[in-house]
Amino acid sequence: MDQHLLAAVDLGSNSFRLSIGRVEQHNGHAQIYAIDRLNESVRLAADMGPDRRIHPDAVKRAITILQRFHERIQGFHPNRVRAVATNTFRVASNRDEILPIAEAALGFPIEVISGYEEARLIYAGVNNELPPSSDRRLMVDIGGGSTEVIIGRNTQPLLLSSLPMGCVSFTDRFFGSGLITENRMNQAILAARREVEVIAQQYRKTGWQQAYGSSGTAKGLEAILLGMRFSERGITLEGLHQLRRKLVRDKKVIPADLPGIKAHRAPVLAAGLAIMIALFEELKVTTMQRGEGALRMGVLYDLLGRDSNRDKREETVVQLSKRYHIDLAQAARVKQTAMQLFEQLNLPSSPETKELKLALGWAADLHEVGLSIAHNDYHKHTAYVLDHADMPGFSKDDQSLLAFLTLGQLGKLEKRKLHHAQRADWLTLLCLRLSIMLMRRREDLDSLPLSVQTSTHGATIYADKTWITTRPLSEYSLRTEQSEWAKADVRVKLVYSNALPHTKPN
Repeated sequence: MDQHLLAAVDLGSNSFRLSIGRVEQHNGHAQIYAIDRLNESVRLAADMGPDRRIHPDAVKRAITILQRFHERIQGFHPNRVRAVATNTFRVASNRDEILPIAEAALGFPIEVISGYEEARLIYAGVNNELPPSSDRRLMVDIGGGSTEVIIGRNTQPLLLSSLPMGCVSFTDRFFGSGLITENRMNQAILAARREVEVIAQQYRKTGWQQAYGSSGTAKGLEAILLGMRFSERGITLEGLHQLRRKLVRDKKVIPADLPGIKAHRAPVLAAGLAIMIALFEELKVTTMQRGEGALRMGVLYDLLGRDSNRDKREETVVQLSKRYHIDLAQAARVKQTAMQLFEQLNLPSSPETKELKLALGWAADLHEVGLSIAHNDYHKHTAYVLDHADMPGFSKDDQSLLAFLTLGQLGKLEKRKLHHAQRADWLTLLCLRLSIMLMRRREDLDSLPLSVQTSTHGATIYADKTWITTRPLSEYSLRTEQSEWAKADVRVKLVYSNALPHTKPN
């Protein structure tokens, strides 16, 4: 497989998309050129109902499409593929049932990303496909279940919002029968305006010089407005209202009368139009151009950054360290020790092990976030922040793993913390707990007085006998650690040794 290829899978609420890009270097800068794209309508959010369960019919459609995608990217190395799922997976009550099936069909892990992360990736994707400019840019992406609104300048997003409205969810809510009336259209626009007005003042105050619509809805609307001569260039509010009046007169979407419309867009056109009108009216947009790339290209550029050691997640960790006034020296001590112990685990070399090692480092960097909230139970505060904060570059699964590690860094290991943790996750947690214990005095150690060896049943902690005999608190902590792991049904043995066993580096 060509090592210059990257693949992004965007599992949206209306469509699933696969983009394959080739990385090429120009004057020392990497650029991604799309060489293959697949776009399939799935309407994953259709008929969800108040229980927020993805409908079985939608699941069947999704699995069929993912199997097609699997054939195209079969053979790609796992670190060259990133699959992200958006709003419908975020809110679905049966997500945990469906994700394993979806991952099996695709053949790669699927990350459920937050609305803010989705907005960040959309901005990165669209911005990288536009000519360089120092102007502030407004970007709007109307998806099937959510709408992302971003203002950015150069490569940096300034405002990020994800609003709970989309062309599929609004179709079910206002146009489920396919009938379009003046009243239904007014109700849909009013509902969308209520969502947009929450952010409108801040966005208008920040302002922008250029506006882009990056979703299939925006591109479809532009094509219809130009084809119908409702607009001379781009999307305009007057053009949108002309289309609105036509749909109300026709009482339904008639594809043959709408040049430029794609067949799979017809069922959700009225809802997408209502949302776009609301955005134009609340934000006072005059003209909007189409933006290419969107989420899938943002995912590709994010993959490229990780591959070239410019991982956005590193930047996020640095920013969180500053925001929560982390003791950087102590974090560095804990991180260095945890990494030394992790190397001793000799876990199989794989993309999963690489990500686990990164997660351990970030957990060490941020393990004292909660101290800025309260000293008591600070590990719980830390876990809560890392699980719920807006963390650009991190998926929901990434944040869940950080929360697992930081919640378990101290105290009791109760079975309720098991979550979906695997053996390697628990061993990684052991490394973090031991490193925090060793660095309790917040002083550097001349050498590591512990080593860890793993077995199929658990792990053995070897403690330097000379070192431990003069440190009663450390001895007590190690014995407590041994008993805590027994309660969690993970076998950890403590052995005092005159000479620590040597372990091969990973």
